[in-house]
Amino acid sequence: MQLKNSISLLLGALVALGTSSCKNATKQTVNTKPNIIIIYADDLGYGDLSCYGATGVQTPNIDHLAKNGVRFTDAHSTASTCTPSRFSVLTGSYAFRNNAAILPGSAPLLIRPGTPTLPAMFQKNGYNTAVIGKWHLGLGDGTPTWNDQLRPGPLEIGFNYSFIVPATLDRVPTVFVENHQVVGLSTSDSLSISYDHKVGNLPTGLEHPEMTRMLADSQHSGTIIDSISRIGFMTGGKSAWWKDEDITATVVSKVKNYIHQNKQHPFFLYFAPTDVHVPRAPNARFKGASKMGPRGDAIAELDWSVGQVIDYLKKEGLADNTLIIFSSDNGPVLDDGYQDQAEALVGSDRPWGPFNGGKYSAFEAGTRMPTITYWPGHIQQTVSSTLFSHVDFYASLADLIGYKLNPGEAPDSYDMLPVIMGKSSKGRESMLEESYTLSLRAGNYKYIAPQTAAIPDWMKNKKIPTGLSKAPQLYDLSTDTAEHKNLAAIHPDIVQSMQQTITGIQQKATRPGYQNH
Repeated sequence: MQLKNSISLLLGALVALGTSSCKNATKQTVNTKPNIIIIYADDLGYGDLSCYGATGVQTPNIDHLAKNGVRFTDAHSTASTCTPSRFSVLTGSYAFRNNAAILPGSAPLLIRPGTPTLPAMFQKNGYNTAVIGKWHLGLGDGTPTWNDQLRPGPLEIGFNYSFIVPATLDRVPTVFVENHQVVGLSTSDSLSISYDHKVGNLPTGLEHPEMTRMLADSQHSGTIIDSISRIGFMTGGKSAWWKDEDITATVVSKVKNYIHQNKQHPFFLYFAPTDVHVPRAPNARFKGASKMGPRGDAIAELDWSVGQVIDYLKKEGLADNTLIIFSSDNGPVLDDGYQDQAEALVGSDRPWGPFNGGKYSAFEAGTRMPTITYWPGHIQQTVSSTLFSHVDFYASLADLIGYKLNPGEAPDSYDMLPVIMGKSSKGRESMLEESYTLSLRAGNYKYIAPQTAAIPDWMKNKKIPTGLSKAPQLYDLSTDTAEHKNLAAIHPDIVQSMQQTITGIQQKATRPGYQNH
């Protein structure tokens, strides 16, 4: 708390003196505010890192963060799928408040301009801000105009710079977008996509599976780009197509460029690696880096990218003034549409750790994430079992830079800065988890609300326990980590109380004095 107060007082004084934003500054002094980097991986499970028990792949760079920072054992993304969890990180709001679900690649911008966001909060406090990597939060006001200016987008909700994969690796369009434009797009070769019907004459996985380097299910058997079939259909824009094995190196290069260009003033970087989402096609240099085939090699590639960031911060003399937060958007999935031997080669490793479920699931592995905070000289090594939610990044980082949240801003975010800094074990008393139903953690109890709608067939095909039931479920995680023994019938009073808590969260903001926006 003493460290937190010192930082807040120092930064508050700087703001009071009228520190100008980096965008408008004519003179720039040495950066005294801490830089913030959130590294948010894709589909990385609790047990996928060697510092969390993995043996089939080694992750020395991420392990370095864990050995010299806070390694959380009960930290959670807000949802078991990517769009909702990323929405919550950037807004400090549970995704259900905006009906956020997994978006198609042609969706409009989910976070509307004017919504309070984490990057906008940093901007107001003199920071330059960037998003580099996976986006999957939509672009534009309707169907994106790929051949024109793509706006609104990240720049309209608080980022000064963006270099993004618009949706996911397995969805069209397979192009990068920098700020408002598709990178490398020729004006003479228009790009067109559809999620409803085939466009153009490019082969699809359904028509020519022999042309793909890995077979895919029907959902992922649309247009073939770089020998991989995708979700959806696409034509044109050939000069802008990415090459899958070069994606990680490309985004890491953009991260380094951004850090170099902003090393003289404070920055907030949301770095969203695309590993280990399908299709898993890591660079050839990582082939055989693990014992688990392409998925394990993609984890090794992810670790490399983290190491590149760490090393570059040291090179630029910024390591001691940069807080790094590492985590993932949702739990793991082995078979997610492509035949890449992930199931056959996982061996004795358990990507979901000691828990049940994974991506898409209401069970604990859907949201319990490997989460690490690292800041040399400020955070000492510790393992924290504190209950923590990624939605709390917003309020916690606001406290770090001495900013008081306004009414309506980050309505579900709690100030957990002492927890992030490893100075306190006092975490959340309760925490919402979103999947295809709503769940609640309260202490060691986990309640999963009944799901009345039919479970989609595609979800059943993922071979992941869904955690969905028409009956209420209650588990005591202190004795039943795998959530096998439903105690709902034994403790109806606890079930009723936890359901009332969920209802209360749905009906109003959880942080006193703040209203939903």
